[in-house]
Formats: sequence, C-alpha cells, structure tokens
Amino acid sequence: MRHLGVLARIRLDDAEVERLTGQLDAIVDNIAKVSEVATPDVPATSHPVPLENVYRADVVGTPLTVAEVLQNAPDAADDRFRVTAILGEEQ
Repeated sequence: MRHLGVLARIRLDDAEVERLTGQLDAIVDNIAKVSEVATPDVPATSHPVPLENVYRADVVGTPLTVAEVLQNAPDAADDRFRVTAILGEEQ
C-alpha cells in the first residue's frame, strides 16, 4: 500500500496505510467476484438499462417577425437588439 501511495505521490502515515490496506483487499475481492461472473457468453454493457435517443419530427414552422422578436427586448434600435458595448477601445 505504501508503494501505491508513493506512485500516487500521496504521503501516508502508518495508520492510513493499515486502514487503506483493508479497503484495498475489499476492492480486489469485489473485482474477483465480478470476474467470476463475467463469462464470454455474457455481453459487456456500459449501462444497466438500454439507452435510446428520442427524436421528434423536424417540421418547418412559421418564423417570428422582427416586431415579435423585439417586443420584449429591453432596448432595440433599427430592428436589432441594442446592448451595452463590452469590448474596450483596445479591441
């Protein structure tokens, strides 16, 4: 365990090494259990539930008019949104 700490560049004291060694044993045991069940006839999966994209029909609609677009704008001029400049003179 101390060697893994050195590889990960983590300084571990003796109490941490002892505690983490027990946890590492549990992790290795669980991996061994999964390896026993993972046989060639069981397909590998990335998600427990099959995923499926949901698409809707791409239907052309009526576009908004300029007046409709700008009706709730806080400020507009010349059929455009009017906003505060965010770039300084150096730009």
